[in-house]
Amino acid sequence: MEIVLVVLQAVVVIGAIVLGVRVGGVGLGLWGVVGTLILVFVFRLPPGSPPVDAFFIIIAVITASAAMQAAGGIDYLVSIASKVIQANPKRLTYVAPLVAFVFTLLSGTSNIFFALIPVIYETAYRNGQRPERALAASTVTSALGITSSPVSAAMAAYLVLMDGSGFALPRILAITIPAAIVACLVTSFVQQRIGKELLDDPVFLERVRQGRIEIPAALAEQAAARGLIAGGAASGADASGADASGAATPGADASGAAASGSTRTGKRGSDAAPASTKHIEHAVPPGGATAAWIFLTGTFLVVLLGLFPGLRPAFPTGEDGTLEPLGMSPVIEMIMFSVALAIILVRKVKPAAIVEQSLLKAGFVAAIALFGIAWMADTFISANQETIIDPLGDLIDAVPILLAVALFLVAGLTTSQSATTNTLIPIALAAGLAPGVITAMWPSLVGVWLFPANGSQIAAVETDLTGSTKLTQVPVWHSFTIPMLVSWVTVVVVGLLVQLVV
Repeated sequence: MEIVLVVLQAVVVIGAIVLGVRVGGVGLGLWGVVGTLILVFVFRLPPGSPPVDAFFIIIAVITASAAMQAAGGIDYLVSIASKVIQANPKRLTYVAPLVAFVFTLLSGTSNIFFALIPVIYETAYRNGQRPERALAASTVTSALGITSSPVSAAMAAYLVLMDGSGFALPRILAITIPAAIVACLVTSFVQQRIGKELLDDPVFLERVRQGRIEIPAALAEQAAARGLIAGGAASGADASGADASGAATPGADASGAAASGSTRTGKRGSDAAPASTKHIEHAVPPGGATAAWIFLTGTFLVVLLGLFPGLRPAFPTGEDGTLEPLGMSPVIEMIMFSVALAIILVRKVKPAAIVEQSLLKAGFVAAIALFGIAWMADTFISANQETIIDPLGDLIDAVPILLAVALFLVAGLTTSQSATTNTLIPIALAAGLAPGVITAMWPSLVGVWLFPANGSQIAAVETDLTGSTKLTQVPVWHSFTIPMLVSWVTVVVVGLLVQLVV
């Protein structure tokens, strides 16, 4: 009878996650709370511990991020990333993924990657490169920045779970950042060899014949030699997702990226400008640089205080009154809320404008999803420790790599790194798996790209007018599949090696 009850409870948990994914947005978190309600009122399970610390860390970080966005700080970061990407067109497949990773790491959100999609596509197209290579690799590696960022929502959840394990923020970053960088490079190396060149790609050539896109000027001579165009005429236009002024819109959604990704006809013939001489310019509002540096200073302080616990005030704990440094959860909350206020005061940002920012809305959705799913998971796990969690923990303990597989698959199914973290990491900790091993496998959350259910994937496909970046009728096989698998295997293997020495 007990086994039957556990199975029914598991059905409730899985059903709530599935229904939440179908609804999307805050629906994932709300269904998680409903699942908790059923477990408590129907099955009479004691409610688990709601992830209050993780919830408020996310709220603090997204408030600071939204203040930075309102003050133009995101525009400043995007302008820098855009210049770096466009300055290295020949090494685009290597540069773009690293830039996507670094800027996600710094900002704590992969939303910043939306604004880079048209820049990456435009740079590839103008220089006659297959856009899929850089676009797909960059989309995937942006997710690696989430598990390497001290101010991401997933890191907030992970820090709370790892509290007391002796594995603080610096040791986590010492594993995830080097492993992610190596994964970026290996993914780029493999991706550089994926797909046909544009002039050999039947999909691209068919689109050229249909008049949906033109052969870029960089390929004009080769195309003329093959008889694909007359007299070497080719488009010198950009085919990016930039707006009419040439500026990409940060935080644009998939439809915006597609709408702004139309090909525009520029000069033709022998007087066409070289493709590589045109650049997408991103306008930065006055004070945008200041806002960005205030935010990055706050991020640096978080890392510094995590690296040196002695810099934090210490307070007596327990019956013996032993002094313990202030935990990182309140530290992050205090610093990031202070960062938000500093940006408001220095840049004279109206508080009402912060509430309207896309980053705040996205972060709020992430916080609700984390809260609901984590609360439900903790309720189920705490009540079934002996029946299911201990045996499952023994299995993970016997075959540790199963944790990486579980993280990868659940992240793909829920499309939420934070919810996946709160669902599976407690099981790994209960199994007695070493914190270093768990941390090395944690970036398996890159499995969030398993299904094409994310805005970044859809935006990349819609922006790429050459047709090289694509989805297929098989949900798990698309342009992002190979770079995702390469990144996953590489980041876990390197992480397991790095954790041996940190």
